[in-house]
Amino acid sequence: MSDNNTHGGSAQGGRPEEELGDPFAVAREVEELERKSETAARLFDVRRIIGGLFVVYGLIVTIAGFFTTDADLKKAQDVNINLWTGLAMLLLGLVFLVWLKLSPTIPPPPADEPAPDAGDGPAPGGGA
Repeated sequence: MSDNNTHGGSAQGGRPEEELGDPFAVAREVEELERKSETAARLFDVRRIIGGLFVVYGLIVTIAGFFTTDADLKKAQDVNINLWTGLAMLLLGLVFLVWLKLSPTIPPPPADEPAPDAGDGPAPGGGA
């Protein structure tokens, strides 16, 4: 067997040799991953999903309310239920989206220091 590395990277984790000499490469990679994580957290905020779905379904139901027949109105005691429900869904969806805009998701602070409880005092159940 040969000791030559034929995969183009070093023996340590498959990283190229030029990155091993750069002590800040790992720090830059961690910062980039943190930025991507913050973006994903904002993108998948539940208020955005709920608000968007309510707006879409509200539009559909409101449009259906514009094309209500007299027979449909008679069934609902002369209340255009599709129109009113669609408008309420639109309003609720817009409230969620405005709430998201006025109060955006704040990313958690970076974890530079360990938690204050970590390492202080004896371990639970350790006895002494």
